[in-house]
Amino acid sequence: MPGPPVSGEEAGRRLRALPSVDRLATQLARAVLSERRAQLLAGEDGEAEVDLVQRGLERLAPSLRPVLNATGVIVHTNLGRAPLAAAARAAVRRVAEGYSNLELDLERGERGTRHQHVERALCELTGAQAAIAVNNCAGAVLLAAAALCGGGRELIVSRGQLIEIGGGFRIPEVVAQAGARLVEVGTTNRTRLADYRRALGPQTGAILRAHPSNFRTMGFVEQVEIEALCGLGVAVIDDVGSGVLDGELAPLAGEPPVRRSVAAGAALVCFSGDKLLGGPQAGLLVGSADAVAAARSHPLARALRIDKLSLAALEATLALHRDPQLARREIPVLAMLCADERELLARAELLASRTGGELVRESSRVGGGALPLLELPGPAVALDPGPRGAEALARALRRGEPPVLARVRRDRVLLDPRTLSDAQAVEVAEAVRRALDDGRGEDA
Repeated sequence: MPGPPVSGEEAGRRLRALPSVDRLATQLARAVLSERRAQLLAGEDGEAEVDLVQRGLERLAPSLRPVLNATGVIVHTNLGRAPLAAAARAAVRRVAEGYSNLELDLERGERGTRHQHVERALCELTGAQAAIAVNNCAGAVLLAAAALCGGGRELIVSRGQLIEIGGGFRIPEVVAQAGARLVEVGTTNRTRLADYRRALGPQTGAILRAHPSNFRTMGFVEQVEIEALCGLGVAVIDDVGSGVLDGELAPLAGEPPVRRSVAAGAALVCFSGDKLLGGPQAGLLVGSADAVAAARSHPLARALRIDKLSLAALEATLALHRDPQLARREIPVLAMLCADERELLARAELLASRTGGELVRESSRVGGGALPLLELPGPAVALDPGPRGAEALARALRRGEPPVLARVRRDRVLLDPRTLSDAQAVEVAEAVRRALDDGRGEDA
């Protein structure tokens, strides 16, 4: 948003502070040439023709920028997972514009805690006694394990839940970094309550239950429900992953709701803020007052703390969840999950009419390591890429402005309207026309 006009003297000072054309061009040219020399000396693309001017222009553009998601993957990890609701975006802007009461108690004029901005809403929505937020769910699990089992105390885990999460991080490695000693029970496919009971001892700190968010085991399998685990009389850390607060939303029936784990008596329940909760990247811990206090006072809590912009977005997102119907309309992830056929078809017809594509039936996905077996059928648009092929058209769309991400299937490019707004569908159609026109020019 533009600020107030400046005086002539101030305007002159600001203009004089800008670097000269020669200085800016020289610095840019040196950087581009240095990079190309390094490539040539390393034997990379020695014979390839490289547009150094284009490389220079690309250096001036921001590296992190918006893209249009036409893949149909709702919580797309590579694209930043959950897009924020309008209320969350507005909250970020307000806090980013100046100072805030991040860690100040305005009533007493004394230092406060950043967790106060979301704790009340988290407790209200989950039924927990206390809550804190950290920077992501892996951090939440690390902090929970360190707080309850640090110093070499035992953390009991089913062998069927020794999972690997995104980026190659594995539960045993997280536990080791927490200073806990891992005790494995059961087998890969079957773990019973008796397996946990036999493992309990004087050094037991907690039991960890890790929900297999990004895969499912089927057939001859058995796992212990959270209520039975909590009945063993030791602390339970329940990593439920995706953060389902709306237990009545049909597509989310395969994910464990946070409120159930809290009601069962889990000491700490860990979940993400940026998956099915639909907010910013965050790791949330809710549970008993004593367990949350132990996590809050642990030295790792500071290393894992959440920043003010994420807190602002999280507070606004949680406020929307107080009214489930409002949340389903306003939080993009939930709106995409609930989108009806008429809405999707109207968007797909717009895309088809403006791109010359064909209406087809396809399935969208939740993504983000949630509900891996769930398919969301609906209309999509298939583009004929012409002689250059689908991969070339998809690459041209990715490299356009704005970048458009699509799927490639059976040598056609697919545009899925579920992950686009009406306005974005128009932008995608224009981007496709430009890419197709450029391709025809190249073929000629």
